[in-house]
Amino acid sequence: MGQLVAVTEKPSSTPGVVRFEINRTLSGQGHERFRSVLDAHGNTPSDELARRLFGTGQVAGVHVYANIITVDLEKGYDSVGLADLVRDLHTYWKPGVKPPSPEELQPDEPAAAVASGGDSGGDSGGVALSAEAQKVPPHLLERGRAARTKWNSR
Repeated sequence: MGQLVAVTEKPSSTPGVVRFEINRTLSGQGHERFRSVLDAHGNTPSDELARRLFGTGQVAGVHVYANIITVDLEKGYDSVGLADLVRDLHTYWKPGVKPPSPEELQPDEPAAAVASGGDSGGDSGGVALSAEAQKVPPHLLERGRAARTKWNSR
């Protein structure tokens, strides 16, 4: 699942430089330069792409401007496989991989955080509440418990 990115690889007039044009913008109207994987410390699509490209060992530098990705190749390397990395940037599920079930996506909840009713004084009918759960009004804890029960019964 996810969306494939349409990629057109274009050679550059400079040897060792390849340009990819894609069908969506990654950086808006700003220039982003990555001279090493250490420069790709953010959470943006450009940062993730730069980390993936540097991870191949073929790349010496990356420049992203809107929908143009310019890659400086390491000496002796070519651009084989780099277009596939760009194409799969937004793909988070691939054929042959079993997607997680809704139960697997639901976070584990410690038993102590579930209240079985009780008054607003913090007494939960014999169930010890965690420090975080004690801050939540009991009627909201009960509503959450009921919603989890309904969800798990599906």
